[in-house]
Amino acid sequence: MPMSLSEMAVSPVKSMFWDVFPPMATRRVYCTPLYQDGHLYVLGGCSETGLPLDSVEVLDVASQTWTQLRPLPTARAGAAAVVLGSRLLVMGGMDAQQNPLSSVEIYNPDEGKWERKASLGQPSMGITSVEKEGKVYALGGMGSDMSPQALVRVYEPAKDQWQPLPSMPTPRYGAASFLRGNKIYVLGGRQGKLPVTAFEAFDLETRSWTRFPCIPSRRAFSSCATTDRCFFSLGGLQQPGPHNFYSRPHFVSTVEEYDTELGVWIKPTRASRMKEKRADFVAGCLGGRVIAAGGLGNQPSPLASVESYNPVKKRWEYLAPLPSPRCSCAGLQTSHMLFLIGGVAQGPSNAVEALCLRECV
Repeated sequence: MPMSLSEMAVSPVKSMFWDVFPPMATRRVYCTPLYQDGHLYVLGGCSETGLPLDSVEVLDVASQTWTQLRPLPTARAGAAAVVLGSRLLVMGGMDAQQNPLSSVEIYNPDEGKWERKASLGQPSMGITSVEKEGKVYALGGMGSDMSPQALVRVYEPAKDQWQPLPSMPTPRYGAASFLRGNKIYVLGGRQGKLPVTAFEAFDLETRSWTRFPCIPSRRAFSSCATTDRCFFSLGGLQQPGPHNFYSRPHFVSTVEEYDTELGVWIKPTRASRMKEKRADFVAGCLGGRVIAAGGLGNQPSPLASVESYNPVKKRWEYLAPLPSPRCSCAGLQTSHMLFLIGGVAQGPSNAVEALCLRECV
């Protein structure tokens, strides 16, 4: 039987702390992080001059030391990447002319070499990707004509081939994806400047899509997270709608929670809202809590505040603030750490920090 909410273990606030790592050699935003066997890899991104980077750095988390690796064969920002065993596969993203890329490259740490692989076919930036049982799934993206894509592709490394799968019901780029069992859940994303509210799942066994009820409100620069039972759409920038045409875009503290057992978006309460209005922040889940860190709010500079949602008590609590306040960070989740990498403070940042659970130390 599934665990009830009251039985779920939720770590106390005091069990969480910030680990501040040495800064990266290169300041960057829109980089692509991967975590493998105690090492944090940071691939590409956008430099202080706005150009895509080919720089690759790896942090040994235990010794807190950085090493520069061989550069990417193709400089790229906003790429997608997955860990394939001991290797790293990077795909798509944007080149120096701000055009989407179709190239795919694999890094083998044992040999210290990059190798070009079969391309995606169609150029794409803003792909969301997952790895399952040695196969790579690439979903959506934005094409050369700047239109959102519904493409779903699977890569089989042994054959070095991409094969098409049934397209997403809703074309989009920059979506959040979560792998649960044999399903890939896809939330949000964008079509041009418009945020997408579609919530869909692809069943890897039946190779079919299911549509779930849409995210109740349309917000740009929101963040998504998941616990064992629920999906969350958090914060963002609310755009003026047909009924409030004259209002300006404004930051919101909205929290929308989808309960997978009940199959509904739970009606929000005043207590379920975040304590702060924020957009363009990192969200994750640690110790059974939903985390919201940094981002932009109604202040002139990025937010330092970090808060966590207790799904049993249905309320938010502050955590220790972000050591380097910033927005547009690359976030990366492990079982005991939530990394915030690079991003923007006054310009691109080289900060790397992780919210950690004390139990793992």
